[in-house]
Amino acid sequence: MSCKWMEFLPMALIGVLFIMQIAIGLYLLPEISQNQMVAYLGVGMYFVSGLVFGMLPVFELRKKGEVSDGDSYVHTTRVVDSGLYSIVRHPQYLTWMLWAIAGVLLFQHWAVLLIGIPIVPLTYLDMIREERENVRKFGEEYKRYMQRVPRANFLWGIVRSLRGGRS
Repeated sequence: MSCKWMEFLPMALIGVLFIMQIAIGLYLLPEISQNQMVAYLGVGMYFVSGLVFGMLPVFELRKKGEVSDGDSYVHTTRVVDSGLYSIVRHPQYLTWMLWAIAGVLLFQHWAVLLIGIPIVPLTYLDMIREERENVRKFGEEYKRYMQRVPRANFLWGIVRSLRGGRS
């Protein structure tokens, strides 16, 4: 029997690491000799990934997920497999991964890199936990969705979408 709070430990740790990454990056900023183009790429990555993979799912799940009035957008009652969710299964988790990389590009310091590295595998592990929950909640429909849409590889999802969903 597993502890329920343990399931949320990776996401809590991800949040702490992400805050540390930004705080240390900002603290060290005056000492960092930056490549400006790489730093701008990091800033762009923060904004674009935040808007596309972070915010868009809020609207898509609320609109297409048959969420009850007053419930959070994450409390869907049906599998959403259109729009962004036809390209990647976990866009908001993907945002955390992309933000960890963006932090490294923006601050360009080894300490920020070391703090950012564990964010990616911890996020991936949390995606797997979320998928187990979704299989329990939605059953075979979600299993079929998992076969059609990549977990986090949005580039492969775009390719598959352009090819008409074929592998």
